[in-house]
Amino acid sequence: MQSTRIIKDLLRNLEAGGKTIFLTTHDMDEANQLCDRVAIINQGRLAAIDAPEKLRAATSSLHSVEVGFGSAVRVETLEKLPEVRSVKKLGDKYRLYTASPGDLVTSLVNYCSSCGLKIVSLCTLTPSLEDAFVALTEKGEGNG
Repeated sequence: MQSTRIIKDLLRNLEAGGKTIFLTTHDMDEANQLCDRVAIINQGRLAAIDAPEKLRAATSSLHSVEVGFGSAVRVETLEKLPEVRSVKKLGDKYRLYTASPGDLVTSLVNYCSSCGLKIVSLCTLTPSLEDAFVALTEKGEGNG
């Protein structure tokens, strides 16, 4: 871990000194932290190139709400909430993808209130660079 920090500091110092650096990585978090511009390549073709924030904003329909409950909940139940596009179970939490996170939070609170379920944690999330990567590469494959 210390060597990773040293390398990242070195890259930042080189960039601050006016150097252009080409960084190849599959780690979207690393690209988001270190890069002014990111090029996403899908099947040998350039799918997108822009600042990480602009790539994230281009997938604004991929907002999500991460929620943890006091007891088990079925994914199928959460998928039935009107604002939910899809659900992923991540450990003891659920990530619900939506275009309107505020409305989804209201629906979650109402749902939990109606069935006596306790919300243990709740967080709204903007799309990550990885979300943008997936959306852009799926479009390039004809799936999105």
